[in-house]
Amino acid sequence: MNPILVLLCVIALGLLIGRVSFRGISLGTSAILFVALLAGHFGWSIPTGFGTLGLALFVYCVGISAGPTFFRGLASHGRAMAITGSVIVLTGVAVTWVCARLLDLPAELAGGLMAGAMTSTPALGAITQSSEDPAAVAVGFGVAYPIGIIAVVLFVQIAIKLFAKTNDEENSSNSDSSEPSTAEIAESSSIGRRVVRIANPVVAGKRPSDIAAFADSPCQMSRVQREGRWRPTPPNYKFEIGDEVMLVGGSLEIRRVSETLGELQDTADPVVDADRERRYVVVTSPEIYGRTLKELRLRSKYGVTIVRVQRHDVEFVPSSRTRIEFGDGLVAVGEPDALAKIATAVGHRPRTVNETDLLSLVAGIVLGIFVGNLSLRIGEFSMSLGIAGGPLMVGLILGHFRRLGPIRGSYPPAAMLLMTEGGLALFLADAGLNAGANVVEVLMERGVLLCVAAAAIAIIPLLVGFAGSRYFGGRTLWQSLGATCGGMTSTPGLAVLTGATDSSQPATSYVAAYPVALVLITVAAPWLVDLIG
Repeated sequence: MNPILVLLCVIALGLLIGRVSFRGISLGTSAILFVALLAGHFGWSIPTGFGTLGLALFVYCVGISAGPTFFRGLASHGRAMAITGSVIVLTGVAVTWVCARLLDLPAELAGGLMAGAMTSTPALGAITQSSEDPAAVAVGFGVAYPIGIIAVVLFVQIAIKLFAKTNDEENSSNSDSSEPSTAEIAESSSIGRRVVRIANPVVAGKRPSDIAAFADSPCQMSRVQREGRWRPTPPNYKFEIGDEVMLVGGSLEIRRVSETLGELQDTADPVVDADRERRYVVVTSPEIYGRTLKELRLRSKYGVTIVRVQRHDVEFVPSSRTRIEFGDGLVAVGEPDALAKIATAVGHRPRTVNETDLLSLVAGIVLGIFVGNLSLRIGEFSMSLGIAGGPLMVGLILGHFRRLGPIRGSYPPAAMLLMTEGGLALFLADAGLNAGANVVEVLMERGVLLCVAAAAIAIIPLLVGFAGSRYFGGRTLWQSLGATCGGMTSTPGLAVLTGATDSSQPATSYVAAYPVALVLITVAAPWLVDLIG
């Protein structure tokens, strides 16, 4: 068959299989690797170079996405969650080294097992590019990846059944205010609107900003009913007994705030003028990003309420403590004139929402490849970041600063998703096709041992990370499980968590731990292979 046609068929079939879900678990883009292994077993091949290009594009985009939260996370209150992620990765490295020694596993095969058991495709790419036997790396990853996914999902489900208590749910909501982080995220599907009738005399005559419940919870009051119509909350609004107001947030947060204000109403979804009184704006002004909503006082200055924030493909309701970052998409509710003012204030340029600077993309990847080729020599020891580490580091720096000279470090969400998934698809197809020739041999020779090692590499870091966060770090159950899933870079595990609670803590902790674990395992994986070898 035509090599290009082989490549496209492998990717298409892998994506189709990846969409198949069983009990909420699916392989996603990683299914391409398994299709490619099978195709490689039958002797199919593709032109060289596609995998390297895909890897560079993939890890560069990963760096861009993680950059804004990676460095700030290390210096913020989310530091404890980042430490949990680091402990999990380092434990995984140690367990892999022990398994390789005890079971006499080749270094590349052991490295692939670690990347798969910890569900890290960037680590797979880093090891593949720096190893002498990339086929063994792909085989190890293929064996361990399903085990890693299943281990995290089962662990989360078992932990919830064993440790979840009613008072833990209460702690989950109360501790949001004492554990600030780079974002206070509620699962987007749980965000809703509810009407509350003001009935508490204590809040009468006060502004929304004077109510502590709003400061402590990711919940916003977007509108007030006036003369039978829902109007955006005016800048000088004060609560009056009998007023009906609209709250936006997760169900748990709305219940908390409504208990302070008055009575939650069981009414149909209110009809609002979303076309004229709601607008999506992108933050690019240095006067806005880096400051909290409380510091910005957007309602009193401009007469608008920020009801949602979109950051890294995740949408959440902010609290007054949420710090706005460059490139955040804000959903603002207000009168048309006020919305025009806020768009100017945040630096919104409509074209930037969908604009992709291809020159910056190419320049950033070229710079990353150049950095990856640089080597640091200490005596007889030489170290370089390689084709995976170099673009990753440059992406992290560009993602953090958003611009270095003429090179931009931000792209529209749709473009980022396409580039990340497209690069990963090319790399996995190339890795699987090259490894397919000897996959049956390796499985026949070491199949059982590989499964045992993969299970150990997945389960032991899970236990260590969870126990450390829960019992030594003093975190709640939801915080500990969220950080554990982040340390394992496991999105399926997070999905189980967010489906089990209305609290925003699992996703908040996941976001704090994930970037650190992602970067650390990508950098540590090639060094582990060298150490074993």
